[in-house]
Order: sequence, then structure tokens, then C-alpha cells
Amino acid sequence: MYTERVMDHFNNPRNMGEVEDYNAEGTVGNAKCGDIMRMTMRIEDGVIEDVKFKTFGCGAAVATSSIATEMVKGKTVEEALKLTNSAVVEALEGLPPQKIHCSVLAEEAVRAAIENWRERAGEE
Repeated sequence: MYTERVMDHFNNPRNMGEVEDYNAEGTVGNAKCGDIMRMTMRIEDGVIEDVKFKTFGCGAAVATSSIATEMVKGKTVEEALKLTNSAVVEALEGLPPQKIHCSVLAEEAVRAAIENWRERAGEE
């Protein structure tokens, strides 16, 4: 059902927790399945210096959160905003169709954190 890569990120999640002194935070959820993702970031000079997540949900939700943090860490805000749920699925080497919504949540959490950072910085 799940690829080895999904199971690896579920069993050994990367960047789990909360960034110390974060300046960006995004929380998203899916009422239908109950998954909730929270990402915190420290963004300096438009670069995501650190990013961590806390996810309440299924194994796919944890795995998509984990890989999404790896995919945006060290990237510029503009590069991170290009992250798509399809790229998350591809990086995990696939997800079952009924779990694709988890990859959408990961994309949304990244975007929500960046929007929060922009609001804090007084940007549009």
C-alpha cells in the first residue's frame, strides 16, 4: 500500500518539532479526515533557514509533512512557493489515491507559513 520512502519518512520523520524562535507559522487541517499540520519556519533574508512540523494524522500525513520540510529547507520563499502536492507525491515515490489529500495539506502548510511570515513582515 505504501512505498518504502513513505514508510521511511513515517518511521523516521525529519524536522519534527517546532523551530526555536520561528518567525513564520502555518496550521492547516482537513475536517473530512481529521489531519492537522502545523509548520514553523525561521526565514532570514527571504531564505527558509529552518523548518519543522507537528502533524496529527495518519502515516501519510506524517510522511508528507516530513518530506515537504526537506524539500523547502534552505530554499528561497519564492522557490518554496513553487512546491506542489504532485512534487510531494513524486518525492515519496507515490501515495495511494485516498491519501493524496495529505500531500495537498503539506503544500498548504508551507504556503500558510510563508503567508504568515509575509503578514508579520508587513508585506502584501
